[in-house]
Amino acid sequence: MGNFCVCMGGSAKCASASTPFQSKVNPRSSTSNSNSKASRRSSSGPDKPPQPAEAPTAAGEAQAVPPASLKSFSMADLRAATKNFGSASYLGEGGFGCVYKGWIDETTLAPARPGATNAMMVAIKKLKKESFQGHREWLTEVTYLGDLHHDNLVKLVGYCSDSDSNKLLVYEYMPRGSLENHLFRRGSQPPLPWSTRVSVAVDVARGLAFLHSRDVIFRDLKSSNVLLGPDHRAKLSDFGLARAGPTGGKTHVSTRVVGTRGYAAPEYVATGHLSAKSDVYGFGVVLLELMTGRRALDEARGVASELLVDWAMPMLQGERRKVIRVMDTRLGGQYPKRQAQDMAALALRCLQNDPKSRPSMADDVLPSLELLLQPSAAKSFSSSSTTTTSRSPAASAALVHRGHRRNKA
Repeated sequence: MGNFCVCMGGSAKCASASTPFQSKVNPRSSTSNSNSKASRRSSSGPDKPPQPAEAPTAAGEAQAVPPASLKSFSMADLRAATKNFGSASYLGEGGFGCVYKGWIDETTLAPARPGATNAMMVAIKKLKKESFQGHREWLTEVTYLGDLHHDNLVKLVGYCSDSDSNKLLVYEYMPRGSLENHLFRRGSQPPLPWSTRVSVAVDVARGLAFLHSRDVIFRDLKSSNVLLGPDHRAKLSDFGLARAGPTGGKTHVSTRVVGTRGYAAPEYVATGHLSAKSDVYGFGVVLLELMTGRRALDEARGVASELLVDWAMPMLQGERRKVIRVMDTRLGGQYPKRQAQDMAALALRCLQNDPKSRPSMADDVLPSLELLLQPSAAKSFSSSSTTTTSRSPAASAALVHRGHRRNKA
């Protein structure tokens, strides 16, 4: 088994772990995972969008060609957009490198002055020069986000690849930052209300369902990789570890283990077997974080319960009315008890040790969560399969593709 990276709230990955480019990535050329009904349905739809171009193997990285849909920025452009990457433009740092805010023209994408007509703020990630693993993750992000477009995936505007030492990515700016910051930073900002937490869960489920319908496994779902827009709409970010899912009727792909402790599925950690159901497990952990306001990994809880799953599961199994014991106290009890019970029941299903027992994002998780958005919804979906069968195949497929934006030539 490969090395595994412990990451507390950051975006650091294992530098010694294998790259997502161990095998060729071409979701378009394969049949869907036998565990994903939504993928099989969507592959025959008349409005199927362009698929990610085939990603390079490790041996062919130098010849990788970014999708034509992305803007190719020069280093001079990005220096102008960020005021020469000055301290006033600095936003933060992760395993990939430093992140800066910049300004570009909304129409021409040329550098712009803050406050100018049509000026648009963007986030610019600058790769650490010494990071070889970061270079491969840069290629992965360009490959996937250049061709996959959805309202719940962060938009990649363009890239810079002037030289081996100048690798940058330009994204839409998400002004409210990460879900992690909203859940765990105890500051002056009020806690996210329950209704917003439910909405975030639905947005993340939509993004994952869309990826799975394209035979793409996100592989690093965590609260720090969920970004919030001005209206608290959530989008998945950081596709550096994404990879193609199994093909030809296979249930999983075998790969060395990379990711973040506390979110990674047990079968993936133990065997390197990766599937869409690995993402479902990570989603279950994020649901627990939304409910409890606690981190997926916290050594202060002690060895026996440093993992949120180990801490919460004993209290969630059994009587539904005991869910209140794990709920975020900062909510002040301001949440519908029935909704909290239903979300807890769904989280338990996502966190099953056997990946075959976990629900599908498109066919089960997403429809179940969307029921929580309906004010009049009163029925529990925790122990009934009616919610997963009440939708027609066409309706379920529509859920996966809701928010999909066709790739512009």
